[in-house]
Amino acid sequence: MSASSWVYTCGSAGAHAHAESPARVGGTRAGRQRHYTVDMHCHMLTVAAEALVAERPQKLAEPELMRKAMSEETIAFNFKHMLPQAFPKLTQLEQRLADMDAMGVDLQVVSPAPNQYYYWADPELARDLVRSINEHIAEQVGRHPDRLLGMGSVALQHPELSIEQLDYAIGHLGLKGVEISSLVSGEELGSAKFERFWARAEQLGCVVFLHPLGTTLGERTRPFYLSNHLGQPLEHTVALSHLIFGGVLDRYPGVKLFAGHGGGYLASYIGRADHAWQVRPDARTCRKRPSEYLRQIWFDTIVYRPEALRHLAEEAGVSQLIVGTDYPYDMADYGMHELLAAVQEFSEADRAAILGGNARALLGLAPAGAG
Repeated sequence: MSASSWVYTCGSAGAHAHAESPARVGGTRAGRQRHYTVDMHCHMLTVAAEALVAERPQKLAEPELMRKAMSEETIAFNFKHMLPQAFPKLTQLEQRLADMDAMGVDLQVVSPAPNQYYYWADPELARDLVRSINEHIAEQVGRHPDRLLGMGSVALQHPELSIEQLDYAIGHLGLKGVEISSLVSGEELGSAKFERFWARAEQLGCVVFLHPLGTTLGERTRPFYLSNHLGQPLEHTVALSHLIFGGVLDRYPGVKLFAGHGGGYLASYIGRADHAWQVRPDARTCRKRPSEYLRQIWFDTIVYRPEALRHLAEEAGVSQLIVGTDYPYDMADYGMHELLAAVQEFSEADRAAILGGNARALLGLAPAGAG
């Protein structure tokens, strides 16, 4: 596995993985009630999948793409910090479990490292890649079923194949959902090409985890790590807007759509979308005001500030919020207990729901402590 491919595709991993992790004291969080905590946004790497793509021209081209997407400063930082620190966290179960204990996380719902979408893969390669990733995640979580659940991958660039893969992941491997990016080989997620995928995901009742890889803004976001901290949230906003205005959430209202990174900027300025829907015929393409669909989507809590989380709760509802960390990357936020405690409007029941209850309901698990 080449170092350059890692730097380009994964982003950088945190040098302070535990620096912001809240301490645990005697099974309770200091001064507060202890709630069962589920992390719905965390990643796992499948090393065997990298061997399948290692000699492909698209993989070999990644270093040049990296130089176009990121500044030399970003690349240098990633080489220095990401490679030695992210790899064990992405690949070693004992390290993961120890980190979960330190963070106060009872259950992780792990998803593939986003660099492993490989939507450029041909059907034969895509079949092997996805099977390798999904079976690896299923095997790993099967070692600690009390601490881990899994989400897999599908080759959305090949719609018919993606249906087969979805059925296998959910029905045979027991995964709880799949992770997808915000754009698939230039196709928006609201494209007619993906209708059967959305229909099947709704039918299966599985989670679809929206997690962008990079940004389409190109060289404008090359400096200052803008490609990640600005570009990724924008990708969420655009992709979710396509699903809303494109009518996907009208046609498949039962889809369990889970958006990472707080859904990007969507909730922050949703009033402008409502206004466009009200006054523009070319924007009145969905049945309800755009803001109403926020209560049809689940969002993680990676918004960093209590006022941002408060606003997201006001727009989407407490029932739609689920804890995520983005483990083990450097844009992760491990202080979820402190973040929730800082939102004074949340009741203790609200905090219990966001920390674990909402995730358990979405995943079809029994409430914590039941039976």
